[in-house]
Amino acid sequence: MAAVGPEAPIEADPDLHDGSDSTLGDDASSRYTASLTSSIERYPIENGRRYHAYKDGSYIMPNDESELDRLDLTHNMFKITMGMKLFNAPIAEKPARILDVGTGTGIWAIEMGDEYPSAEIIGTDLSATQPTWVPSNVKFEIDDAEQTWTFREKFDFIHARYLAAAIVDWPKLARQCYEYTTPGGYTEFQDFDLTYYSEDGSLREDHAVATWDAIGIKALQDFNRDMCPGPKLEQWMKDAGFQNVTAQKYKLPIGPWPRDPHLVKDLRDTDQFFHADRIQKTIGSWNLVQIEDGLEGFTLRLFTQMLGWNVEEVQVLLANVRKDIRNPKIHAQFDL
Repeated sequence: MAAVGPEAPIEADPDLHDGSDSTLGDDASSRYTASLTSSIERYPIENGRRYHAYKDGSYIMPNDESELDRLDLTHNMFKITMGMKLFNAPIAEKPARILDVGTGTGIWAIEMGDEYPSAEIIGTDLSATQPTWVPSNVKFEIDDAEQTWTFREKFDFIHARYLAAAIVDWPKLARQCYEYTTPGGYTEFQDFDLTYYSEDGSLREDHAVATWDAIGIKALQDFNRDMCPGPKLEQWMKDAGFQNVTAQKYKLPIGPWPRDPHLVKDLRDTDQFFHADRIQKTIGSWNLVQIEDGLEGFTLRLFTQMLGWNVEEVQVLLANVRKDIRNPKIHAQFDL
């Protein structure tokens, strides 16, 4: 079977519509689960979740073990979506220096360290949550990507991923990436447009998940944070001075509702196919898990501190959001 491009509409699987229950339920959902200073590590606790201490309040998401597990799951979902690749840029065969901006758990930098053992790889983040046992060519630094960069040397490849809702000045970030990319080198952003939508009208404005998404996007806009940077990245990079800028959009279904008649090519090897004839179902299932696992992290600090909701109100809303995203008749998705 031929590979289907990411722009093709995602077709819903009618087999999930048994008419007996509008939700997948807890059981069905669970099947898809599969040297720093003490001040930086003195993490504040709010509503039972742990947050970063360095520049506390500049990022809404927690940094506790639950969140780190979710980030690693999301990393693997990205790889499946991108044909088992870590990046799309046609970088040099042996890059000397690689920067991972907002490295999170460090999993991307670590895998790059294994794949490019001769490269020096630096991952930066606000939190010191990366492992200590890493490839010898990988190191992590606590840094704020929005401050003026002070690296002594430029990089052959700069990678910045999943910074939605974390950056105030995206054009400045793009300019700093340009300034610190070697001539002939590459910078690659991988980020979201977190506006939830459906292609068949099954997601309506009155659904709790649509309400939750819209409130979050508006609240973060008021906080000068953008949850939907993806569609704007191409122009920001061009404005910064990058040449030959290309953009690729991937659709990410929420839940295992897609009908999936095709194989997806393993883009690391032009002669092989990634044998996952249920690839859209796999992506949707993993996406459902990472969203469910992240719901409180996405919501608690933002809604209680910025919008003045109490915790009980938030939990009622999230219960209805969970019901919606488990409903196979609601074909919600967003874009990477």
